[in-house]
Amino acid sequence: MCSGRVDLQFIIRAFLNNMDGVFIGGCRLNECNYTTQGNYYALGLVNICKKVFERIGLDPERLEIRFMSSADGILFVKVVHDFVKKIRELGPLGVGEGVDQETLRLKLQALSKLVPYIRLVERERLRVTERSEKAYEEFFASKDVERLIDELIIDKVNHGEIMTLLGQRPLSTAEISERLGQPPSEVLRYLNSLSRQGFVRFDLEQKRFAVA
Repeated sequence: MCSGRVDLQFIIRAFLNNMDGVFIGGCRLNECNYTTQGNYYALGLVNICKKVFERIGLDPERLEIRFMSSADGILFVKVVHDFVKKIRELGPLGVGEGVDQETLRLKLQALSKLVPYIRLVERERLRVTERSEKAYEEFFASKDVERLIDELIIDKVNHGEIMTLLGQRPLSTAEISERLGQPPSEVLRYLNSLSRQGFVRFDLEQKRFAVA
């Protein structure tokens, strides 16, 4: 299968199924058998995913992409061996990061629900026009891309987490803050945004936020 067919949902599903790391192998860049150059799409996807993982508290090193040809058997064995060694050193998913399993699952589920939206964001705002490894490195190292990922993706992930929690029962700002490990001021910002959009309301009787 072309590495360009790897979907973000596949990656998230692997982690939701308790995999501790995900390795993606693709053809060498600029040597794709297809005119679409799908390996560049995969490279962009992995870069986005790594930045998102870092922001939700997961070690981005748990996801790796490498490019090689079918003749690189020895290289492939070494790369996979090194990746497995690194994952073992990181430890089980969430444990190495100090994130409890319930919180981890909440974050990954919120991210999973956003996959169709992230595909759109990637196509419209986060796609690199020049096909070269250097161009991808420079693009994803830029502060503008960091800001876009925070504004376009991370805020929505946090919204999704809060909506999931409030779907279980009404909660106060402090309770949500403790559950998500986020400062109360940030949680309140998200709640105000969700309230303006009509998704949540403040229950005066319970003195807690609830789903609208």
